Amino acid sequence: MAAAPTPTLSTLLSKTTLTDHSTLLAAASRALKKSKADPEAQHVRIVALLKLDRFDDALRAFEEGGDALKQRARLEWAYALYKSGELERAEEVAGEVGGRGGLHVLAQTTYRAERFERAMECYGRLGEEGEEAGEEENDLRFNRSAVEAQLEWAGKGYLVRKKRPEREDLEAFEGAYNAACGSIARGELGQGEVLLKRAKDLCSASEELTDSEKEAELLPILVQRAYVLTRLGRADEANAEITAMGLSESMAKIPDASTRHVAQVNALTSAADPENPFIMQRRFQQSSQIPKNDALFSFQSAILQQDRYTLDLLCLKGNGVANSTHARIASAASPTTDAGINTLAVLNVAAKARVNPQTFSAAESKVVLKEVLPMLEKRPTDVGLLLTVIQLYLLTNNHGPAVMLLESFFAKLSESKDSSNLDVRFAPGLVGTLVSLYAVQGRTSQIRTELAKATSYWREKQKDGPPADSNLAKAAGKSLLGSNQEKDLLAAGEIFEDLLSKNSSDRSAVAGVVAAYATSMQDKLKKEHIDSLTPVPRLIAGIDVDALEEAGVASLPSTTSSSSKKRPAEKEKEKPRKKKKMQPKRMPKNYEEGKKMDPERWIPMRDRSYWRPKKKKGKGRDAGATQGGMEDEKKVAAPVTGQGGGGGGGGGKKKGKKRK
Repeated sequence: MAAAPTPTLSTLLSKTTLTDHSTLLAAASRALKKSKADPEAQHVRIVALLKLDRFDDALRAFEEGGDALKQRARLEWAYALYKSGELERAEEVAGEVGGRGGLHVLAQTTYRAERFERAMECYGRLGEEGEEAGEEENDLRFNRSAVEAQLEWAGKGYLVRKKRPEREDLEAFEGAYNAACGSIARGELGQGEVLLKRAKDLCSASEELTDSEKEAELLPILVQRAYVLTRLGRADEANAEITAMGLSESMAKIPDASTRHVAQVNALTSAADPENPFIMQRRFQQSSQIPKNDALFSFQSAILQQDRYTLDLLCLKGNGVANSTHARIASAASPTTDAGINTLAVLNVAAKARVNPQTFSAAESKVVLKEVLPMLEKRPTDVGLLLTVIQLYLLTNNHGPAVMLLESFFAKLSESKDSSNLDVRFAPGLVGTLVSLYAVQGRTSQIRTELAKATSYWREKQKDGPPADSNLAKAAGKSLLGSNQEKDLLAAGEIFEDLLSKNSSDRSAVAGVVAAYATSMQDKLKKEHIDSLTPVPRLIAGIDVDALEEAGVASLPSTTSSSSKKRPAEKEKEKPRKKKKMQPKRMPKNYEEGKKMDPERWIPMRDRSYWRPKKKKGKGRDAGATQGGMEDEKKVAAPVTGQGGGGGGGGGKKKGKKRK
């Protein structure tokens, strides 16, 4: 019996559906055995490999096909590079593709490459261009919210306009999850917990997902929720929820290697009974192998690296930690505001000073300071080391040297003409540290000056863009409002007007403008500024003025009077304190036990109440015996005998004279 004829590639393409990728791949491979240069077969094989998630095989097929295939399937080539982790090359190719598909790949590639500003720009263009934007509205909104959350983690939250989730974000679990991540990045853990619970409930109730898809989507949500509960100090609740949902057994089912590693590390750190550090280190390393196409973001890698070094310190590998962290710090640019690099300075100090992270206390700060100060002289531009020394000074309750150290560091950077050094000099975090130290010392004028200088620098540098840190500008404006000088009020008004021009819905900026100009520069106030404030009748709508006047001034209740008629309980008689026995070396001379000592014994003799000056001998004997005066009849002087003459003086030897 003759064999059935093998279907041709064109026949398969006309009959197959979108799920027959394996069949298409087999047909394309057979066609290529007959003709290796068949462009249609090469293209079909590439698409089938991408559909089967065989991205490395797709890249090899592109290399076999040469430049002609890359030009024919340029979009597929960019996508294969993106999924294989070749992000720089993928971004370059996707930028040349054009069209809506190329823009999608470019947006995803720049997101993974942590160029979030360009990713946001791409999603903005996708939302504006073409009729397909309406069909992709939900997906685009979810992707934009994910980019906004990453901007918050990257310290660029000033580029995010929407700080609070809207109603549409709470209608799907993807939007609620992304909104929760943004809240966690801003430190709003309470709101993040609520949003994660909402995402969990929406995902569990979804009718569009199968049970296996629900499990895959729920695992990252539960991992994030356990992290938030641990940060809130509710580790027991986090462990209970992990156990109840079977997350500890399901961690191996998490498809993403990066998410799986983060989940296992969080489980180690939140354990109620910490394990042996050597066992923890081995378990930490078991899941640390992450493929290139699923790499962690920078902020995640930095935190996990700190965990790794901390475990090494607990395992008594201080020399290795000291050498590794020092090499990383030396290879990075200095000074820098990179949190990952600056945090390494703390671990470097702990390794060189032989500090145990589990038992370190404030009492050890003085000892550690003696070892750290010479290190700061060798690395004067190390911001992380500088902040570590300042923290050690604060632990010893020594604010003065901490202020002087930070002021001298700022003075050195101010003399530099390098813009990167000036960015570090006026970094909001460092400025806030100095302002906090000034506040402890009550130096209000220095606070006002420092905040004004920092705000002026950033306003000058970013005239056309959003402020680098609106919180810094608001703090400076609020500080200037506390001054009575007109120039300070004018500067505060300019700051708040600048904030208002960047964000017209900022109500705090409107209030700042009104507060700055209301006293002496009312001509600068605009009608829309005043109208945007809450009217006074609305503020006092629930207040009864007459009742307040009749009530009078409130006074605190007297603690002596009591409405109770019960007899107060008798106070227990205070037991007499035992007198401490005085040490023999502190006892005065001629001390007799039982005899009351002089309470004024510590005061100089001339200052004591009972001191009287001694009378001189013969005082008054020669009273009135002046030369030529009247002689007292009752006193007749006896004749003086002996050699020598002279009146009024008795014979005798002078003090200090010796006979020869």
